[in-house]
Amino acid sequence: MSDSGLDHPVPRADSPADKPIGKKLFPSANRTEAEALEDEDNFLQPTRWWYASTVIPLAAGTFGPMACTFSICALVENWREYVPAGSSADNAIRINDPAWVLILNSLSLVISLAANLSLFLNMARRLPFNIAQPITILGFWIASVLLIVIIVCASVNPWRRDIKHQSLTQAYYYAIFAAALYQILSYLLCITVYGAVSGHYSKDFNLTAAQRTLMLQTILYFLWQNLWALAYSHIENWSFLDAVYWADFTSLSIGLGGKYVPITHLGRSLLFPFALGGILLLGLVVGSIHSLVLERSHRKLAARVTEKTREKLVKRIEYAFTHGQLPNLIRQLQGRNRAPPINLGQKPLPETARRRLEFEAMRNVQRTASKKRRYLSLVISTFAFAFLWAIGAYIFYKTETEQGWSYFASLYFAYATLLTIGYGDLVPESNSGKPFFVFWSLLAVPTLTILISNMGDTAVKAFKELVIWLGEITILPSTEHATSDRFKYGMYKIGLKTAMPQKNDDSESGADSDSSSQDFQELHPGLAKAFRLRRRKNKEAKRDDMGARMATDFEQAEEMEEASAKSAGDQESQDHHYRHELLQQIKRVYGDVLYDDKKHYSYDDWAYFMYLLGHDESDASHHIHIPDKASSKDDLNKLRTDAATGASKWSWLSPTSPLMMNKDEPEWVLSRLVSRLEQNLREAQLELEKHKDLLREARKAVIAAAAAAAAATPNKPSDTSATVDLSSQP
Repeated sequence: MSDSGLDHPVPRADSPADKPIGKKLFPSANRTEAEALEDEDNFLQPTRWWYASTVIPLAAGTFGPMACTFSICALVENWREYVPAGSSADNAIRINDPAWVLILNSLSLVISLAANLSLFLNMARRLPFNIAQPITILGFWIASVLLIVIIVCASVNPWRRDIKHQSLTQAYYYAIFAAALYQILSYLLCITVYGAVSGHYSKDFNLTAAQRTLMLQTILYFLWQNLWALAYSHIENWSFLDAVYWADFTSLSIGLGGKYVPITHLGRSLLFPFALGGILLLGLVVGSIHSLVLERSHRKLAARVTEKTREKLVKRIEYAFTHGQLPNLIRQLQGRNRAPPINLGQKPLPETARRRLEFEAMRNVQRTASKKRRYLSLVISTFAFAFLWAIGAYIFYKTETEQGWSYFASLYFAYATLLTIGYGDLVPESNSGKPFFVFWSLLAVPTLTILISNMGDTAVKAFKELVIWLGEITILPSTEHATSDRFKYGMYKIGLKTAMPQKNDDSESGADSDSSSQDFQELHPGLAKAFRLRRRKNKEAKRDDMGARMATDFEQAEEMEEASAKSAGDQESQDHHYRHELLQQIKRVYGDVLYDDKKHYSYDDWAYFMYLLGHDESDASHHIHIPDKASSKDDLNKLRTDAATGASKWSWLSPTSPLMMNKDEPEWVLSRLVSRLEQNLREAQLELEKHKDLLREARKAVIAAAAAAAAATPNKPSDTSATVDLSSQP
């Protein structure tokens, strides 16, 4: 595709694709397309309601089973113990819990299990939202209240006053974590229910099929951990909670060591399946959280940042044309792009020039928003990591006071744990430190994984580009043989990025490359040699490709046949060539979806795609455009109204622009082209059926006329034979 002018097949004017762009663009022919449009609506909804409908349910599905596991840990052992004078906690004597404590604790566990089961069935769409959510919210809240009652009583009232030197066990601290999680989840789910009741989204979790399995993965992980902890508590003669502590730092590949290492032959033998399964299940959960939650959160954050940047640009445009500063703004926008220059002295500004300017301005918005999103995600994940590191170190400093830990030693231990180094020289041993380590490590290690992932888009990417650049100017294979040529080429690339910082991937989409050659020449005529040599070799390789030459010849033949069909007024041939061009572009875009789904198309590509879909960029009837001079306040209000009602008029800078959708550009274009081809084929089928009906009616009329003529002249056998012949026609 080299041109987007009028030499290409023209879509039929009565096609449904001629509707203005917006939510009603290209009506769906099946339910899949309708669901895609619904996804776009969800994508454009405010961020807070997206978090309420998606992130909160996923958080409940992840932390609900964790809280239930902590409830089990709070039930299986007594809450108080007696430490004889002069002995350590290893020689502590358990104090049996009162019966009412066991009853309330068991009741809390049963209620929390029912709440988790209700949440799980709701995610699996086995239980309606209206029934499941009250059960889940009330269940979490009641389970939390019951645990809080026991916690308060245990902290202020010893079970037996005749025994001194009592201390709280690990079960007490697990109960605190469980109660806190239940309370937080119950209030967060109330926000989800409020959003559904107030009509911001449907009364169901806005989750995909893959996201609904996250809770099942979490349940399997904690079930795996607890069952193996139970087994090792008998094999190694540990308490169950100490075995849970050991299973946690083993599955997280921290390996603290200390007193909790397998010493029996059976324990060491069973470590092979346990460690492998635990690491795999944890990796599955963390990977699901990253891919199903964080990546979608990044896309939602990117959409929000893009929208804010777009609104800021629109306000700048409004201010510019109301204060007569539009030419200055246009020059600024043109200076940041590689688009062909627009003649500002031309009055009025041509529609295609306006549209190109809007498109390039939107590209600037996308680039700015993408950069902001990447660094904002990096800042958030860095802050989360630093917060967990500092707060965790402070709590370990308090819990391990008896071991003489300083705050610096706690920082050292927390840092080595976060990086899964696990030297084992410092190990939490207190009854409060071990439960906190289990809870903290389950949060901190995945947070580090997220931080590393976000660094891959920013700091790591910059470092990798630096290494590649250093390699290009030193020892890596290159078309330049001399070291001086390598250095010149590397410096040349840096200079090009500085002079043209907004270069897109559009050059890969078949745009004219002569302009880029001129840019290189203007930047430094003496350094353009390497670029020209590389381009010459690429052109020679393309010319040697027999398949490419045959395809080019076929395209030229098709264009010649199309031109002759246009000159002859043959609508059927024009429709044929139009469908052929749709198929060609579908094939091209499908390749982009498979191999380069993040590709950004140039304005010429988009103009041609929209032209095939029935939207001519030179037609201003359905466009919102920037005025070329200051307008009255009424004109400005009309512009704002038109921009708000994107279903009637649209712009590349409007909220309903194709560049603002939640899909990647190749995927969006492919779905529209396929839908357009389907509609065109359906129209052709209807035309064919209509033509057949007309032929059928005409045949009946001829037969009836022949029969009437035969009846009027019965002595003429030729008429009868004529009737028979006509009736035998298809």
